[in-house]
Amino acid sequence: MFYHLIYPLSKYISVLNVVHYTTFRAASAFVMSFLLIIIFWPMVVRRLKNLKIEERVDMYGHIHLEALHEDKKGTPTMGGILVAASVFISLLFWARWDNVFIWYSVFVIVSLGLVGLKDDLLKIKFGKGMKRGEKLLFQIIIGLCLGAALFLYRSSFSILSVPFFKKLVINLGFFYIFWVALVIISTSNAVNFTDGLDGLAIGVIVINSFVFAVLSYIAGHVKFSAYLFIPYIRGAGELSVLCSSIAGAGLGFLWFNSYPAQIFMGDVGALSLGGAIGAIAVFVKQEFILVIAGGIFVIEALSVLLQIFSVRIFKKKMLKAAPFHHHLQLLGWPESKIVIRLWIVAVIFAVFAIMTLKLR
Repeated sequence: MFYHLIYPLSKYISVLNVVHYTTFRAASAFVMSFLLIIIFWPMVVRRLKNLKIEERVDMYGHIHLEALHEDKKGTPTMGGILVAASVFISLLFWARWDNVFIWYSVFVIVSLGLVGLKDDLLKIKFGKGMKRGEKLLFQIIIGLCLGAALFLYRSSFSILSVPFFKKLVINLGFFYIFWVALVIISTSNAVNFTDGLDGLAIGVIVINSFVFAVLSYIAGHVKFSAYLFIPYIRGAGELSVLCSSIAGAGLGFLWFNSYPAQIFMGDVGALSLGGAIGAIAVFVKQEFILVIAGGIFVIEALSVLLQIFSVRIFKKKMLKAAPFHHHLQLLGWPESKIVIRLWIVAVIFAVFAIMTLKLR
């Protein structure tokens, strides 16, 4: 909004030309989203407490885990609403709304946020959320809608870029629509699986947001993208504003979500932010880099799938509990140490993801 209102005035007041620069607006979005969380957190928490929107610990009958998480009962949840709102407001101020990727991103955040909101409300009211099939169906529909929109918007989007290779590309054609749906479903669920310990998921989201802020800026820059042999995507640089707003809101939320958490994100935050990261990876043609940068999310999701596979095929658990962070808890690791060490691993993954830009 600031861009469209203020930039035309730069011909009269030269200092206003600064809003033309994506880097300035990205930094501004970061600061604004962070401050919005800090300022409005007390009001949101009071409202959540008044409405009795509080965490109900359910470890599917795992007595030991329930004992470890007993003190989390009664903590306000659905704080992801505040995060998503802060991201949207900072975008409203600092993003260019003539950019189609901003509109697509808002669609993903809002639609998946509504799915998560319904799931959270059902858990609070009845103790059980949406059925897995129902939730998955909504995610599939959202993913397919995004895939179809991208395919119709620009047919060249069906070409995938493969890391470590300068010229290797894969053209999926019409099947690109299903590829996009797979990415959105995978990332939103992976973040949801990771959101089980204080500060874990939001911390990794912040790290990934910084990675994709860099990747978005490079992908939207003709010279940088050509130098690094990655696809140039016209308009992708604007996504760095979105990534920065997510990072700022995430850091602000982490201030209160760090151990011991004063508020939880809930599915409304995990699904929407996870879907947003997946969508950004799709927009900048770096879906495979997402697997590296989001290594923690991949580990957490795979641990759940492998546990299910092991129980159904071999009638035996592969891990003490799934997702992986609960396995570490049952090994005797303190929660705060698990979170910090997984953050460290996430940073290593992030650095390696950036390094792949030169490993081609």
